[in-house]
Amino acid sequence: MPASSRQLALQFAAVLLVLSLAWPYYGMKAELLPWDQVALAIGATALVFATLSRQAWWWRLIHACFAPLAWAVAQLDIAPGWFLLAFILMLLVYRGAVSGQVPLYLSNRETAAALADLARERGSRRILDLGAGIGSLQAPLARALPEVRVDGLENAPLTWLLGRLRLSGQANAALGYGDMWRTDLAGHDLVYTFLSPEPMDWLGQKAAAELPADGLLVSNSFPVPWAEADRIIEVGDRRRTRLYCYTPESLRTQLAAAVAAEDASGDNPA
Repeated sequence: MPASSRQLALQFAAVLLVLSLAWPYYGMKAELLPWDQVALAIGATALVFATLSRQAWWWRLIHACFAPLAWAVAQLDIAPGWFLLAFILMLLVYRGAVSGQVPLYLSNRETAAALADLARERGSRRILDLGAGIGSLQAPLARALPEVRVDGLENAPLTWLLGRLRLSGQANAALGYGDMWRTDLAGHDLVYTFLSPEPMDWLGQKAAAELPADGLLVSNSFPVPWAEADRIIEVGDRRRTRLYCYTPESLRTQLAAAVAAEDASGDNPA
């Protein structure tokens, strides 16, 4: 089930459960539903469902707050057009969170410096930032490595536009618009990501299949679940950022082992 459909299903299940209990109860008492209490109950139920289904922490927070906030905002008597505008703006910025459970994370300058050192060490010539956002990594990295091509890919329209504007004067950097899953990694010898835990399984498989022999996948904060990193770089910033580094050969070997180990259960990563 797609990530967005899964979250809608969890919220709908919470609404259905609470209303199926509340309506008969208050109906027998001939009382109106206390919507403030119902909204809180829906939020609590959705939180339980999200926790039991092991959703990421931000989805648990969203599920817990959605119904209570919807009820609270409804009391403000705001014109519907403002809600439509807010929805459009959020979709333009956070499209990745809806389509692939990838929120907007911004890489800091310390991370860019650490990645620049890694690129120099490896002699990388073409770098790709998957989910580049507003170019927060691309811009300082391209300045630090003027002889290296630093490409990026983003699928949220507004963040892509802001990133394009930010990189407009940088000759060795370009930010493309598109789907990372349809982008071939073969033309890049270093691929960087700062996504979320959700897509790392599939990204590990994609990197194993497409990265060149001398390539490297670097994931900020989120490891590939079935693979042990070949190297972990401690950035030393306030976030205590860790960069998980994987060679394609290591990914292919560990993927084959994971598939063989889990094949009998039908729950393998391939």
